[in-house]
Amino acid sequence: MTSDKAQSRPRYPRAVNPKRVGKYPAVVHAGGGYVWDELLEYRVWCHPESGDDYYHAFATYPKALAFSQKMPGAEEPLALIRQRQHINEPEPERYIHVRKPRLTEWPVEFLSRPRRNRHTIPDFLSPTAPGNRLDIIRGLAKGRRRTKGRA
Repeated sequence: MTSDKAQSRPRYPRAVNPKRVGKYPAVVHAGGGYVWDELLEYRVWCHPESGDDYYHAFATYPKALAFSQKMPGAEEPLALIRQRQHINEPEPERYIHVRKPRLTEWPVEFLSRPRRNRHTIPDFLSPTAPGNRLDIIRGLAKGRRRTKGRA
């Protein structure tokens, strides 16, 4: 039997390759792109009173959260993700399908969205998309269009 507290906490994925945790570049994109493909690591950035900022990397969210709560000057954990493709929004409601892979840090809560699949971006960009396109990203809307081929 699980407690109510355990049931109410979101479950976030483990790093896709725990052996690589801590080996990704420190400087990556920050946010954006709407979709995610792989969780690479959780990062806790620390800001000491003197010296440079640094981070600790973790394979699981619970370990990153526990560390952030006990370390003075630490931020909430962030998720380092790989986006094999993503959606750029250079201006409000103008979307561009970008097919170039990148690494970016995201708020962990964004991992509650479903991973990108081969239909996510085409459905999002479709002229028959629902009025709130974000429902597609959040996994709340059925896709209007299906495409053949790989993601």
